[in-house]
Amino acid sequence: MTDIRDVLEARALLAPHLPETPMWSYPVLDAAVGARVHVKHENVQPTGAFKVRGGITLLARMPDARRGVVAYSTGNHAQSVAYAARLHGVPCSVVMPENPNPAKVAAVEALGARVRVAGATMVEAARHAGDLAEREGMRLVSPADEPGIIAGVGTLYAEILTARPRLDAVFVPVGSGTGAAAACIVAEALAPACRVIAVQSAQAPAAHDSWRLGEAVTRPVKTVVDGLATGSAFAMTQAVMRARLDDFVLVDDEDILRAQRMLLTEAHTLAEGAGAAALAALLARREEFAGAEVAVVCTGGNAGPAELVRLLAA
Repeated sequence: MTDIRDVLEARALLAPHLPETPMWSYPVLDAAVGARVHVKHENVQPTGAFKVRGGITLLARMPDARRGVVAYSTGNHAQSVAYAARLHGVPCSVVMPENPNPAKVAAVEALGARVRVAGATMVEAARHAGDLAEREGMRLVSPADEPGIIAGVGTLYAEILTARPRLDAVFVPVGSGTGAAAACIVAEALAPACRVIAVQSAQAPAAHDSWRLGEAVTRPVKTVVDGLATGSAFAMTQAVMRARLDDFVLVDDEDILRAQRMLLTEAHTLAEGAGAAALAALLARREEFAGAEVAVVCTGGNAGPAELVRLLAA
Protein backbone atom coordinates (compact mmCIF):
# COMPACT_ATOMS: atom_id res chain seq x y z
CA MET A 1 0.00 0.00 0.00
CA THR A 2 1.24 3.49 -0.88
CA ASP A 3 2.21 5.72 2.06
CA ILE A 4 3.59 9.21 2.57
CA ARG A 5 7.19 7.99 2.17
CA ASP A 6 6.37 6.84 -1.36
CA VAL A 7 4.84 10.24 -2.12
CA LEU A 8 7.90 12.11 -0.85
CA GLU A 9 10.20 9.83 -2.87
CA ALA A 10 8.06 10.51 -5.93
CA ARG A 11 8.32 14.25 -5.28
CA ALA A 12 12.13 14.03 -5.42
CA LEU A 13 11.96 11.82 -8.52
CA LEU A 14 9.64 14.23 -10.37
CA ALA A 15 11.51 17.42 -9.48
CA PRO A 16 13.87 17.29 -12.52
CA HIS A 17 10.94 16.72 -14.88
CA LEU A 18 7.97 18.73 -13.59
CA PRO A 19 8.05 22.07 -11.75
CA GLU A 20 5.56 22.67 -8.96
CA THR A 21 2.24 23.87 -10.40
CA PRO A 22 0.74 27.18 -9.27
CA MET A 23 -2.09 27.54 -6.78
CA TRP A 24 -3.98 30.82 -6.82
CA SER A 25 -6.99 32.38 -5.16
CA TYR A 26 -9.18 34.82 -7.07
CA PRO A 27 -11.13 37.54 -5.21
CA VAL A 28 -14.10 37.44 -7.58
CA LEU A 29 -14.31 33.64 -7.27
CA ASP A 30 -14.03 33.87 -3.49
CA ALA A 31 -16.89 36.35 -3.40
CA ALA A 32 -19.06 34.19 -5.65
CA VAL A 33 -18.46 31.08 -3.54
CA GLY A 34 -18.41 32.72 -0.10
CA ALA A 35 -15.15 31.03 0.91
CA ARG A 36 -11.40 31.43 0.43
CA VAL A 37 -10.81 29.16 -2.55
CA HIS A 38 -7.35 28.06 -3.67
CA VAL A 39 -7.33 26.69 -7.22
CA LYS A 40 -4.55 24.17 -7.86
CA HIS A 41 -3.69 24.49 -11.54
CA GLU A 42 -2.85 21.04 -12.86
CA ASN A 43 -4.19 22.21 -16.22
CA VAL A 44 -0.73 23.72 -16.86
CA GLN A 45 1.07 20.36 -16.84
CA PRO A 46 2.79 19.45 -20.15
CA THR A 47 0.00 16.98 -20.92
CA GLY A 48 -2.67 19.37 -19.66
CA ALA A 49 -3.59 17.18 -16.67
CA PHE A 50 -2.38 15.96 -13.27
CA LYS A 51 -1.98 12.32 -14.30
CA VAL A 52 1.44 12.92 -15.85
CA ARG A 53 2.83 12.86 -12.30
CA GLY A 54 1.70 9.26 -11.92
CA GLY A 55 2.86 8.09 -15.32
CA ILE A 56 6.42 9.34 -14.89
CA THR A 57 6.66 7.92 -11.38
CA LEU A 58 5.29 4.53 -12.41
CA LEU A 59 7.62 4.01 -15.36
CA ALA A 60 10.66 5.23 -13.43
CA ARG A 61 10.00 2.47 -10.89
CA MET A 62 9.03 -0.24 -13.39
CA PRO A 63 11.81 -2.82 -13.78
CA ASP A 64 10.31 -4.33 -16.96
CA ALA A 65 9.32 -1.09 -18.70
CA ARG A 66 11.64 -1.74 -21.67
CA ARG A 67 9.28 -4.37 -23.07
CA GLY A 68 6.68 -1.63 -23.54
CA VAL A 69 3.43 -0.61 -21.91
CA VAL A 70 -0.26 -0.72 -22.80
CA ALA A 71 -2.76 1.67 -21.21
CA TYR A 72 -6.52 2.01 -21.54
CA SER A 73 -8.06 5.41 -21.04
CA THR A 74 -10.45 8.06 -22.32
CA GLY A 75 -7.51 10.43 -22.57
CA ASN A 76 -5.58 11.91 -19.66
CA HIS A 77 -4.21 8.63 -18.29
CA ALA A 78 -3.31 7.78 -21.90
CA GLN A 79 -1.36 11.01 -22.30
CA SER A 80 0.32 10.46 -18.95
CA VAL A 81 1.61 7.01 -19.88
CA ALA A 82 2.53 8.10 -23.41
CA TYR A 83 4.47 11.09 -22.08
CA ALA A 84 6.31 8.93 -19.55
CA ALA A 85 7.03 6.27 -22.18
CA ARG A 86 8.60 8.87 -24.47
CA LEU A 87 10.61 10.27 -21.55
CA HIS A 88 11.94 6.80 -20.70
CA GLY A 89 12.30 5.64 -24.32
CA VAL A 90 9.87 2.70 -24.20
CA PRO A 91 7.12 1.60 -26.64
CA CYS A 92 3.55 2.51 -25.74
CA SER A 93 0.10 1.53 -27.02
CA VAL A 94 -3.18 2.99 -25.81
CA VAL A 95 -6.66 1.51 -26.14
CA MET A 96 -9.52 4.02 -26.06
CA PRO A 97 -13.23 3.21 -26.08
CA GLU A 98 -15.34 4.19 -29.07
CA ASN A 99 -15.87 7.88 -29.96
CA PRO A 100 -12.83 9.24 -28.10
CA ASN A 101 -12.08 12.94 -27.72
CA PRO A 102 -10.24 13.79 -30.99
CA ALA A 103 -7.95 16.27 -29.27
CA LYS A 104 -6.81 13.63 -26.79
CA VAL A 105 -6.22 11.07 -29.56
CA ALA A 106 -4.07 13.59 -31.42
CA ALA A 107 -2.15 14.44 -28.26
CA VAL A 108 -1.40 10.78 -27.49
CA GLU A 109 -0.26 10.11 -31.04
CA ALA A 110 1.92 13.24 -30.99
CA LEU A 111 3.73 11.73 -28.01
CA GLY A 112 4.64 8.70 -30.13
CA ALA A 113 2.12 6.17 -28.80
CA ARG A 114 -0.10 3.95 -30.94
CA VAL A 115 -3.83 4.47 -30.41
CA ARG A 116 -6.35 1.67 -30.90
CA VAL A 117 -10.07 2.32 -30.54
CA ALA A 118 -11.93 -0.73 -29.23
CA GLY A 119 -14.93 -1.35 -26.98
CA ALA A 120 -18.06 0.63 -26.29
CA THR A 121 -17.05 1.35 -22.67
CA MET A 122 -13.93 1.61 -20.53
CA VAL A 123 -14.63 -1.89 -19.19
CA GLU A 124 -14.56 -3.31 -22.72
CA ALA A 125 -11.51 -1.22 -23.65
CA ALA A 126 -9.71 -2.66 -20.62
CA ARG A 127 -10.35 -6.20 -21.88
CA HIS A 128 -8.98 -5.30 -25.32
CA ALA A 129 -5.93 -3.70 -23.69
CA GLY A 130 -5.28 -6.84 -21.65
CA ASP A 131 -5.46 -8.99 -24.77
CA LEU A 132 -3.12 -6.64 -26.62
CA ALA A 133 -0.59 -6.62 -23.79
CA GLU A 134 -0.59 -10.42 -23.65
CA ARG A 135 -0.20 -10.81 -27.43
CA GLU A 136 2.67 -8.34 -27.67
CA GLY A 137 4.42 -9.15 -24.38
CA MET A 138 3.92 -5.64 -23.00
CA ARG A 139 3.12 -4.46 -19.49
CA LEU A 140 -0.55 -3.56 -18.91
CA VAL A 141 -0.92 -0.32 -16.95
CA SER A 142 -4.10 0.12 -14.95
CA PRO A 143 -5.49 3.66 -14.60
CA ALA A 144 -5.67 3.21 -10.83
CA ASP A 145 -4.45 -0.09 -9.37
CA GLU A 146 -0.79 0.97 -9.51
CA PRO A 147 1.03 2.12 -6.35
CA GLY A 148 3.45 4.17 -8.46
CA ILE A 149 0.63 6.17 -10.01
CA ILE A 150 -0.94 6.92 -6.63
CA ALA A 151 2.45 7.98 -5.23
CA GLY A 152 3.09 10.30 -8.18
CA VAL A 153 -0.36 11.85 -8.02
CA GLY A 154 0.16 12.34 -4.29
CA THR A 155 2.86 14.90 -5.02
CA LEU A 156 0.26 17.47 -6.04
CA TYR A 157 -1.47 17.15 -2.66
CA ALA A 158 1.89 17.38 -0.92
CA GLU A 159 2.37 20.69 -2.74
CA ILE A 160 -1.08 21.90 -1.69
CA LEU A 161 -0.80 20.94 1.98
CA THR A 162 2.79 22.05 2.37
CA ALA A 163 1.78 25.49 1.13
CA ARG A 164 -1.57 25.56 3.00
CA PRO A 165 -1.42 23.15 5.95
CA ARG A 166 -4.43 24.77 7.67
CA LEU A 167 -6.94 24.12 4.91
CA ASP A 168 -10.40 23.11 6.06
CA ALA A 169 -10.98 20.87 3.05
CA VAL A 170 -9.71 19.81 -0.36
CA PHE A 171 -12.18 18.84 -3.09
CA VAL A 172 -11.04 16.14 -5.51
CA PRO A 173 -12.72 14.85 -8.71
CA VAL A 174 -12.92 11.07 -9.11
CA GLY A 175 -12.76 8.96 -12.21
CA SER A 176 -10.58 6.01 -11.27
CA GLY A 177 -9.93 7.49 -7.83
CA THR A 178 -6.15 7.99 -7.84
CA GLY A 179 -6.49 11.66 -6.90
CA ALA A 180 -8.83 11.07 -3.97
CA ALA A 181 -6.77 8.14 -2.70
CA ALA A 182 -3.56 10.17 -2.96
CA ALA A 183 -5.19 13.13 -1.20
CA CYS A 184 -6.25 10.85 1.65
CA ILE A 185 -2.72 9.52 2.11
CA VAL A 186 -1.13 12.96 2.10
CA ALA A 187 -3.75 14.67 4.27
CA GLU A 188 -3.49 11.99 6.93
CA ALA A 189 0.27 12.56 7.18
CA LEU A 190 0.59 16.32 6.65
CA ALA A 191 -2.77 17.89 7.58
CA PRO A 192 -5.02 15.48 9.47
CA ALA A 193 -7.59 18.21 10.17
CA CYS A 194 -8.12 18.81 6.46
CA ARG A 195 -11.21 17.06 5.10
CA VAL A 196 -10.87 15.23 1.80
CA ILE A 197 -14.10 15.38 -0.22
CA ALA A 198 -14.43 13.42 -3.44
CA VAL A 199 -16.79 14.29 -6.28
CA GLN A 200 -18.11 12.35 -9.24
CA SER A 201 -20.73 12.91 -11.92
CA ALA A 202 -24.17 11.62 -10.98
CA GLN A 203 -24.29 10.32 -14.55
CA ALA A 204 -21.37 7.91 -13.84
CA PRO A 205 -21.49 7.09 -10.10
CA ALA A 206 -19.62 3.77 -9.92
CA ALA A 207 -16.84 4.93 -7.56
CA HIS A 208 -19.27 6.89 -5.38
CA ASP A 209 -21.70 4.00 -5.08
CA SER A 210 -18.90 1.50 -4.42
CA TRP A 211 -17.57 3.69 -1.61
CA ARG A 212 -21.02 4.15 -0.09
CA LEU A 213 -21.89 0.43 -0.30
CA GLY A 214 -18.47 -0.84 0.80
CA GLU A 215 -18.17 -3.13 -2.21
CA ALA A 216 -17.24 -2.74 -5.87
CA VAL A 217 -20.19 -2.17 -8.19
CA THR A 218 -20.57 -1.23 -11.84
CA ARG A 219 -22.84 1.54 -13.07
CA PRO A 220 -23.93 2.85 -16.49
CA VAL A 221 -21.88 5.70 -17.91
CA LYS A 222 -24.12 8.50 -19.14
CA THR A 223 -21.90 11.48 -18.41
CA VAL A 224 -20.43 13.67 -21.14
CA VAL A 225 -17.48 14.45 -18.87
CA ASP A 226 -14.62 12.37 -20.32
CA GLY A 227 -12.43 12.32 -17.23
CA LEU A 228 -15.23 11.01 -15.02
CA ALA A 229 -16.57 8.42 -17.48
CA THR A 230 -15.72 5.23 -15.59
CA GLY A 231 -18.30 2.51 -15.08
CA SER A 232 -16.52 0.44 -12.46
CA ALA A 233 -14.53 0.95 -9.27
CA PHE A 234 -10.86 0.10 -8.70
CA ALA A 235 -9.87 -2.00 -5.71
CA MET A 236 -6.71 -0.18 -4.68
CA THR A 237 -8.11 3.33 -4.67
CA GLN A 238 -11.36 2.22 -3.06
CA ALA A 239 -9.44 0.60 -0.18
CA VAL A 240 -7.63 3.86 0.56
CA MET A 241 -10.78 5.95 0.27
CA ARG A 242 -12.75 3.68 2.62
CA ALA A 243 -10.04 4.09 5.25
CA ARG A 244 -9.74 7.89 5.14
CA LEU A 245 -12.12 9.73 2.78
CA ASP A 246 -14.38 12.17 4.63
CA ASP A 247 -17.22 12.45 2.13
CA PHE A 248 -18.20 11.74 -1.46
CA VAL A 249 -20.48 14.08 -3.43
CA LEU A 250 -22.41 13.54 -6.67
CA VAL A 251 -23.06 16.49 -8.98
CA ASP A 252 -24.92 16.62 -12.28
CA ASP A 253 -23.17 17.30 -15.57
CA GLU A 254 -25.02 20.62 -15.74
CA ASP A 255 -23.51 21.61 -12.37
CA ILE A 256 -20.07 20.80 -13.74
CA LEU A 257 -20.72 22.91 -16.84
CA ARG A 258 -21.71 25.87 -14.63
CA ALA A 259 -18.51 25.42 -12.63
CA GLN A 260 -16.48 25.35 -15.86
CA ARG A 261 -18.01 28.67 -16.83
CA MET A 262 -17.27 30.11 -13.41
CA LEU A 263 -13.61 29.06 -13.64
CA LEU A 264 -13.41 30.60 -17.10
CA THR A 265 -14.96 33.94 -16.12
CA GLU A 266 -13.87 34.35 -12.48
CA ALA A 267 -10.50 32.52 -12.46
CA HIS A 268 -9.38 33.02 -16.09
CA THR A 269 -9.00 29.23 -16.35
CA LEU A 270 -10.03 26.84 -19.10
CA ALA A 271 -10.90 23.57 -17.38
CA GLU A 272 -12.16 20.36 -18.91
CA GLY A 273 -15.26 18.96 -17.23
CA ALA A 274 -13.38 16.81 -14.74
CA GLY A 275 -11.19 19.80 -13.92
CA ALA A 276 -14.26 21.79 -12.85
CA ALA A 277 -15.96 19.02 -10.86
CA ALA A 278 -14.23 19.95 -7.60
CA LEU A 279 -15.59 23.49 -7.81
CA ALA A 280 -19.04 22.10 -8.68
CA ALA A 281 -18.99 20.06 -5.47
CA LEU A 282 -17.94 23.08 -3.42
CA LEU A 283 -20.77 25.10 -4.93
CA ALA A 284 -23.19 22.31 -4.03
CA ARG A 285 -21.99 22.55 -0.40
CA ARG A 286 -21.63 26.33 -0.34
CA GLU A 287 -23.54 26.86 2.91
CA GLU A 288 -21.52 24.22 4.77
CA PHE A 289 -18.20 25.79 3.72
CA ALA A 290 -19.16 29.47 4.01
CA GLY A 291 -16.13 31.37 5.29
CA ALA A 292 -13.87 28.29 5.13
CA GLU A 293 -10.47 28.01 3.47
CA VAL A 294 -10.52 25.26 0.86
CA ALA A 295 -8.66 23.98 -2.19
CA VAL A 296 -10.18 22.76 -5.43
CA VAL A 297 -8.03 20.87 -7.89
CA CYS A 298 -8.38 21.85 -11.52
CA THR A 299 -7.18 18.44 -12.65
CA GLY A 300 -6.99 19.21 -16.36
CA GLY A 301 -7.66 21.60 -19.20
CA ASN A 302 -8.05 19.19 -22.12
CA ALA A 303 -11.47 20.26 -23.29
CA GLY A 304 -12.37 18.86 -26.70
CA PRO A 305 -14.23 20.70 -29.50
CA ALA A 306 -17.71 19.52 -28.48
CA GLU A 307 -17.02 20.45 -24.87
CA LEU A 308 -15.85 23.92 -25.88
CA VAL A 309 -19.07 24.43 -27.83
CA ARG A 310 -21.13 23.53 -24.72
CA LEU A 311 -18.97 25.74 -22.53
CA LEU A 312 -19.22 28.80 -24.74
CA ALA A 313 -22.92 28.46 -25.59
CA ALA A 314 -24.95 31.32 -24.14
